[in-house]
Amino acid sequence: MTAVRDNKAQSRFELDVDGGVAFANYRLAPSTVIITHTETPRALRGRGVASELVQGALQLIRADGLKVVAGCGFVVDYLRKHPEYRDLVG
Repeated sequence: MTAVRDNKAQSRFELDVDGGVAFANYRLAPSTVIITHTETPRALRGRGVASELVQGALQLIRADGLKVVAGCGFVVDYLRKHPEYRDLVG
């Protein structure tokens, strides 16, 4: 798998895996990134791709000194299971 990237032109984080692209759409607010939707291609589901995508997105958000708001259920669950990202919750 490759690194998660921030596709600013489409307002989404992306992760290329085996010819497919998993992504997390977001909106920007003052000092906050609101992740509104995550999607993994059907063929890639059940392999931890979405978790890797969200982890990479959160690392990019932290590196930019921003906070995150979970606007989709997957990200809410991920943050609940990974308290090491609690400092990012805005």
